Amino acid sequence: MRAIWKGAIAFGLVNVPVKVYSATEDHDIGLHQVHGADGGRIRYQRRCEVCGEIVDYADIDKAYEEDGRTVILTRDELKSIPAESSHEIEVVQFVPSEQLDPMMFEKSYYLEPDSKSPKAYVLLRRALEDTDRVAVVQFALREKTRLGALRIKDDVLVLQSLLWADEVREPAFPALEATVRISAQEREMSAALVDSMAGDFEPGQFTDDYQVQLRKLIDAKIEQGESLDTEQTFGAEAAETGQGEVIDLMEALKRSLEKKRGGGAAKAASESGAADSADADTDEAPAKTTRAKASTPRSTATAAKATAAKTTAAKTPAKTASKAAAAETAVKEPAKSRRKGA
Repeated sequence: MRAIWKGAIAFGLVNVPVKVYSATEDHDIGLHQVHGADGGRIRYQRRCEVCGEIVDYADIDKAYEEDGRTVILTRDELKSIPAESSHEIEVVQFVPSEQLDPMMFEKSYYLEPDSKSPKAYVLLRRALEDTDRVAVVQFALREKTRLGALRIKDDVLVLQSLLWADEVREPAFPALEATVRISAQEREMSAALVDSMAGDFEPGQFTDDYQVQLRKLIDAKIEQGESLDTEQTFGAEAAETGQGEVIDLMEALKRSLEKKRGGGAAKAASESGAADSADADTDEAPAKTTRAKASTPRSTATAAKATAAKTTAAKTPAKTASKAAAAETAVKEPAKSRRKGA
């Protein structure tokens, strides 16, 4: 790795010299644009729209336009901004890590000690470990003042640049303002689906399928040339999924559970519960749901009642006959006793 910046962390009166390295990299296969007719490489030129000349990057300045007026800023003028010339990562606050919204995270950088003794570096790392906090810092990098979070990963200090508060947009979706009713059974079924898919996150288990398939396509094109058969390379075209809106949400949940659990669990979950749970809808607002409580769908309850009625009807003649036989025996027994007594 090559250091992209050098500076120092200002931790109170403690100064921690560091080198900054990009902690992440792009693994995408590099592709460039060509003319489809002859394969000629497409090049972009920096051409001035006033004189028509192609301009070298070194001769390009920046400008700002406002109310039809253009203000040109040279590189030397931009470098004169005090924040730009600073090579200090200033610690301004220590906060609990859970207070940092992941939405604000941008790019990550590794910080390497840049002094003969790493004592100050290790001291800052130990301070973050002992207090279980993250350092909020401010620094300037590549012509921009940035907000950042300083934390620990594998005994290395990591600097994560953060978006400023006004750079995170407020979501305004009218559809979410509508009142949505979710039944208790739908919530229980969705919770069961979540449980069936629960696990620990291990990044190494996931692969970038597009890049793998792109590599396969490139290898096949190298081997077959213009006679490339993409259907033979990738197999039959996969059926389209996820098209349109789900109308029967319960059916979708049941089928999802059947797919994850092998079919038995979804059926059992759908048959559990009270007969009127389908009508006992609840608003989207937070509510406690007890999964242990069964709730039987109305159709199941009706079927159960019908079965019970049939069983009762079948048993009634037998019970009546049994009672009649018992009564007849009771009448005969005293008669026998009287004859014996006579």
